[in-house]
Amino acid sequence: MAPRKALSKAPHTDVLLTVMGAPHESDLFTSVLRLTQALLETGASVQVWTCGYANMMTQRGLGDSKPRNLAAWSVDYPSPATLVRGLLDRFPGRLFWFGCRFCSDDRGAVDHLPEVALRAPSKFADHVGTARKTLFIGVM
Repeated sequence: MAPRKALSKAPHTDVLLTVMGAPHESDLFTSVLRLTQALLETGASVQVWTCGYANMMTQRGLGDSKPRNLAAWSVDYPSPATLVRGLLDRFPGRLFWFGCRFCSDDRGAVDHLPEVALRAPSKFADHVGTARKTLFIGVM
């Protein structure tokens, strides 16, 4: 798939999900993905903004699959990055994914999926302004 063209402005969406790190820097991130998918399946447009260690979930270094599970050796479990990419592919033009550039740089998260646009923290207010509703998830 060809990389998406980076947006120069914050998109107008129904919902902005702001993911503020802990506890969403681990497997608990799936709650964010489930909420995102549910919103999209009801027809909403969604932008996700990740801060803190939540930026780690879209790193290409995670690969396509998680390490094999000893309890289910033959089962392939997709990585968080693969799940995000799947949602982006399934809902083009309705799902937009952004990462905080400062938080990414501060944590060494420098190899995001090409579909993830990094933004300066000062641009966050623009994203809030273009969303009909904003939901903060995690700690601030």
